[in-house]
Amino acid sequence: MLTLPEKILFILLLAGSLYYAYTGFRRVYLAIRRGRPEDRFDRLPERVGRAIWLTLTQRTVFKRRPLVSLLHAFVFYGFVYYLLVNLVDLLEGYFPLHTQGGVWNAYNLVADLLTAAILVGILGLMLRRYLLAPHDFTWNPKVPLHERVRQGIPRDSAIVGAFITFHVGSRLLSKAAGLAQGEPDPFQPVASLLAGLLSGLAPSSLVVLEHVFWWGALGSILLFLPYFPRSKHIHLMMGPINLAFRQEKPGALEPLDFEKEEKFGAEKLEDLSWKRLLDAYACIMCNRCQEACPAYTTGKALSPAAIVISERYELNEILSAFAHGQESPRPLMDFALNEEALWACTTCMACVEVCPVGNEPMLHVLDVRRAKVLMEGAFPQELNNAFRGMERSGNPWGIGQDKRLDWAEGLNVPTVEEKPHPEVLYWVGCAASYDPRAQKIARSMVEILNAAGVDWAVLGRREKCTGDAARRAGNEYLFFQLATENVETLNQVAPKTIVTTCPHCFHTIGNEYKAFGGEYRVVHHSEFIAELLQSGKLQVSEKTRQVVFHDPCYLGRHNGVYDPPRDVLKEVGFQLVEPPRNREGSFCCGAGGAQFWKEEEPGAMRVSENRYRELKGTGAEVIATGCPFCMAMMNVEVAQDERPPEVLDIAELVARGLRA
Repeated sequence: MLTLPEKILFILLLAGSLYYAYTGFRRVYLAIRRGRPEDRFDRLPERVGRAIWLTLTQRTVFKRRPLVSLLHAFVFYGFVYYLLVNLVDLLEGYFPLHTQGGVWNAYNLVADLLTAAILVGILGLMLRRYLLAPHDFTWNPKVPLHERVRQGIPRDSAIVGAFITFHVGSRLLSKAAGLAQGEPDPFQPVASLLAGLLSGLAPSSLVVLEHVFWWGALGSILLFLPYFPRSKHIHLMMGPINLAFRQEKPGALEPLDFEKEEKFGAEKLEDLSWKRLLDAYACIMCNRCQEACPAYTTGKALSPAAIVISERYELNEILSAFAHGQESPRPLMDFALNEEALWACTTCMACVEVCPVGNEPMLHVLDVRRAKVLMEGAFPQELNNAFRGMERSGNPWGIGQDKRLDWAEGLNVPTVEEKPHPEVLYWVGCAASYDPRAQKIARSMVEILNAAGVDWAVLGRREKCTGDAARRAGNEYLFFQLATENVETLNQVAPKTIVTTCPHCFHTIGNEYKAFGGEYRVVHHSEFIAELLQSGKLQVSEKTRQVVFHDPCYLGRHNGVYDPPRDVLKEVGFQLVEPPRNREGSFCCGAGGAQFWKEEEPGAMRVSENRYRELKGTGAEVIATGCPFCMAMMNVEVAQDERPPEVLDIAELVARGLRA
């Protein structure tokens, strides 16, 4: 138990520590509140419950790096329990508690074992960072970074690591010194082992050590608390909060209000929404998003981690002034991004899916793109043609609407003029309407729909681009025009089901047109074909060959459709093999985020080349796709390969089976 002077001193230090910690946390709170409003408070009990579950199970952490995640889990679970341990230790210092025997045995055993686990975990993580030093903690030289990041992160990590080691180690030694004054406790095996090493010391020395290490354990908390809001350790609090406010479909963007707003997108920190600013404080700086990013993986300047981390360092630097309403001194493009990084994003959502604390770096990029396009009129020159084509001709190819049905020549393709209210509307999409290779997908779908006896039709010349590429490129106004027109058309037809062969159309109509008054049942053609096969409306047979399926980002990560394409391929009779990166961890083809309409940023290789090598490496005879843009990107690589596998859409493979 503490002496009276020690008790008084601790209370005074505690008051000072809490005051400075409160000041720091309040500034962080006020800084986050500076962000633009964003409604993420729907279904709040469900959100909170999900966040608690994900945090306690560490499910999001264990998605990647299993050994590192295990070490992190040791530290996390130990610290959760240490909320109780520190309280009990504090009470022991002030009151004559006897914390051995009875129910204390279970408490002591868990505390002792978790103390050891924390030390193993933190020392393992520190060893990895400072001695093994993997590439996880580095950035390629092209990546734009806040000027304080490269030195700041190692220093901050060292401070946090030293605090945890010293705090937990001191607590262990304090208990060991206490046990050395009496008998070993079988319910504190680690502390008892250390007590045996201290048993040769004089009783007075053991009392001094017990007090010194008690102060080391709890006093270190008082020293660390004021630093806590500025450290990476703040993710311990902000991570669960961020998980609670994570969107179900982060890729479904919120529309801009062109009538009420005068400023669009994000040029400075205060232009970001409060959730984006919360991302910066929740970031654990693990660089998992960077590791998953197709642009970074192929040697480009974009690092999703660098964006969020740089925002955090800038916020810390200007925190007091920013929290009290002052304008941030410089634009995001000066410290978090550059032009090359901004336009390298494929919007594949890998960074969002892999983040253990619910960050959404992709949306930070799109906010800046919106500002560039709408406020400055600045974007890659190649996008001009796509924008002009969508605006004038209703498609990014810029081919006239009168050619929209040319793909259907010689086929029995009903339009809504003939069938005003079909049960199924086949949304063909621009690629399958105008791209010669993708037209084969649409023609295969006609065979399938007619063979199954489906009541269907197409919009024909009334169909226009959904605007996906415009929106991902930041041209929200052009998207608004196209979405408004398409929703008006679709509401007139009022189909029970809309079937698409393009995941980008599938995502946009199904998730984003809701904000424009368009509520529809939209299914990807793989889902629809799977339903037809399972109901017996289609009979197919193909010779057994090995096929590898490439998960399109906008079908998989954006919308969670993984099994239907695989079910179709198995039903047809193929032997399915999986690439190393599949399903949630699939690698992008490189076409999304309007990349298809512009030159790819310079890097070590093309994104499509990286993915094609992996798919071909499985040894499959066929690469199956579920997206016309994925197919186009794979065909770029096939054209340069002497012995390539076939690249075919799921619809083409099923149509072949029908003919067989």
